[in-house]
Amino acid sequence: MSRKKDDAASARSEPPNVFGALDALGDLPAGPEEAVPMVPVKTSKRGQKKTNRGRVDIIRQTAHRGGKGVTVVRNFTGIALSEKQELAKKIQKACGVGGTVKDGCIEIQGDKRDEVKRILTDAGFNPVFAGG
Repeated sequence: MSRKKDDAASARSEPPNVFGALDALGDLPAGPEEAVPMVPVKTSKRGQKKTNRGRVDIIRQTAHRGGKGVTVVRNFTGIALSEKQELAKKIQKACGVGGTVKDGCIEIQGDKRDEVKRILTDAGFNPVFAGG
């Protein structure tokens, strides 16, 4: 029991000053006068947002939907399902309509081709109106 008290007392005492030896040197410089930015300047494209992510087709369809128009975005290459879902949510919010991701395509309710093209261009894709 007394051993635990001794351990607790030594743990509460101040640790030794590890920089005490530097005080004896005395003639050390104070440091830089101006703050130096710690973030290195990037010269390569690695780590930057991709600006050309490929062509995607924007199609307006009415088939099998009771005559209602739907804007379909397809032919995504090299994009994961989770990123398609995020992109679909962004489009839905901007257009104020519903939508979904089905079979690798983004479907947005209504004829919203112009708004979809703007959002896809901002995301780095090359949108093209396809179909008739």
